[in-house]
Amino acid sequence: MPPMTSEPSRDQPLLPTLRRFLPYLWPAGAPRLKVRIVAAMLFVVASKLTQVFGAAYTLKYAVDRMASGDRSVATLVILLVVGYAAARFSTTLFDNLRNAVFERVGQDATRRLAGHVFAHLHRLSLRFHLERRTGAVTKVVERGTKSIDTMLYFMLFNIAPTIFELALVLGIFWTNFGLWLVAATVVMVAIYIVFTRIVTDWRNALRTRMNDLDTGAVAHAVDSLLNFETVKYFGAEDRESRRYSAAMQAYADAATKSENSLAWLNVGQAFITGAMLAIGMGVIAWGWGQGRFSPGDVVFVSTLLSQLFRPLDLLGMVYRTIRQGVIDMAAMFDLIDTQAEVKDAPGARPLQVGAGHVRFEGVHFGYDADREILKGIDLDLAPGTTLAVVGPSGAGKSTLARLLYRFYDLTGGRITIDGQDISQVTQASLRAAIGIVPQDTVLFNDTIGYNIAYGREGADDTDVRAAARGAAIAPFIEAQTDGYATRVGERGLKLSGGEKQRVAIARTLLKNPPILILDEATSALDSRTEAEIMETLEQVERGRTTIVIAHRLSTIVDADQIVVLDAGRVAEKGTHAELLRRGGLYAEMWMRQQAEREEALAAE
Repeated sequence: MPPMTSEPSRDQPLLPTLRRFLPYLWPAGAPRLKVRIVAAMLFVVASKLTQVFGAAYTLKYAVDRMASGDRSVATLVILLVVGYAAARFSTTLFDNLRNAVFERVGQDATRRLAGHVFAHLHRLSLRFHLERRTGAVTKVVERGTKSIDTMLYFMLFNIAPTIFELALVLGIFWTNFGLWLVAATVVMVAIYIVFTRIVTDWRNALRTRMNDLDTGAVAHAVDSLLNFETVKYFGAEDRESRRYSAAMQAYADAATKSENSLAWLNVGQAFITGAMLAIGMGVIAWGWGQGRFSPGDVVFVSTLLSQLFRPLDLLGMVYRTIRQGVIDMAAMFDLIDTQAEVKDAPGARPLQVGAGHVRFEGVHFGYDADREILKGIDLDLAPGTTLAVVGPSGAGKSTLARLLYRFYDLTGGRITIDGQDISQVTQASLRAAIGIVPQDTVLFNDTIGYNIAYGREGADDTDVRAAARGAAIAPFIEAQTDGYATRVGERGLKLSGGEKQRVAIARTLLKNPPILILDEATSALDSRTEAEIMETLEQVERGRTTIVIAHRLSTIVDADQIVVLDAGRVAEKGTHAELLRRGGLYAEMWMRQQAEREEALAAE
């Protein structure tokens, strides 16, 4: 049974990850965003100055005036209290203005990062996508892109302001109460930070395990739902449910341990901050008893420490969030750092297609280094002709199509189009020149019109309708209530096999490529539907250089050239009639399929 978990998250160093993150904090070529960042930081400074000097000092002076017992200063005390309330309001006002100004920066950073990762994933080679679970990859991208906005917020509006406020408080303590209160405050803050880091690192290990289990459960759920037909074929609904429940149970156990560890962190933090407040106020109260400090000083120290406690109380959460953000971003940066297996050669030029002459010259290839699939294939497709490739399963037929699209690089030989080595031209221009009708047509969960129009960017309704008519699917579409706006369902499952194939043909017609690949385009269809599709394909093939990869030999009898692959080599080559007269592998396959067809007809 395949493992339920995804690849474990790797805890990368904090600073290297943050260095990669900083360009999103200060984006090049975006002066308006930089102005927003500067404005937000000015609001941060204004908030802290108002909080420390405005609120704390007005409250101290009000208490001192009240403690003096002089009722004549009642008006002044009232004004001081009003000033204290105004300072508290101003702090809230500045904080919210800061958030409003900065929101665009965070959203833009998330957008740019998400777009970068998405584009990179599409640039990666086919092998990467075949070896990775789509659900796991999307989860990594989702966590990574969300983390950047959170990290921007906490770094700019929690850590930096807390350091600034701590510096202000220490300066006030030094000026008004001496070195001993400064030292006590620094020691307690240091103890708080060290304790928070140690416990949070322990919690991060628990959380990393929890995230890995969560990613694995989501990946399996997506995989299972995408293959729900297979699940039903084998009556495996209960098996899949048990497997998913086991994954969620493991996640629940890890989540419980993670949440319980939070209680220990909160208790420890509360003890340290409580001790810090008791020491500071106790010493000031003792000094008041000695006549050194005023009653307002006790309130003053209490206010400053309490205000300092608020961001410190959040320090554990901030540290956890940043550490988790680093983990999530590191996993996403791992995706960004994944190198594409197939790259354009330096100085690659666009493919120039004239006649569409395709040649395979001594092509060697293997998906794995120790298992060669193609062993020196030589093929020559004259412009405008049809080449059929047949052979037993595993002979390498579909591999030819993947290599022509350059989804993989050859291990030997070369492929040329009109004399141009495809490894020396740009991949975009190469793939623009080739159209394919695959055996298993997968459609986007959108409308029929959208799926046909996908063949060529910018195609209008007239183009789409013309392509649908060319693929003989226009009557079916127009008979639907919503016409071309009819949704096809996930992977096109609301359409039959023949209907999906016709959509694929229409999409290729709209692309109008000079080179066409038909990769067993009718092998999954019944005989009647196959005959109808073949008539359409014959119209599509005209005037194009076409490679037909076929299982049913009856579909390629009219091909200009037939190549029989066996064990990665060309076993036979010729027309249908020539190969039958030769009496080799092709003739054997033909006789076997004819016998099977006669048996099937007799059984009806």
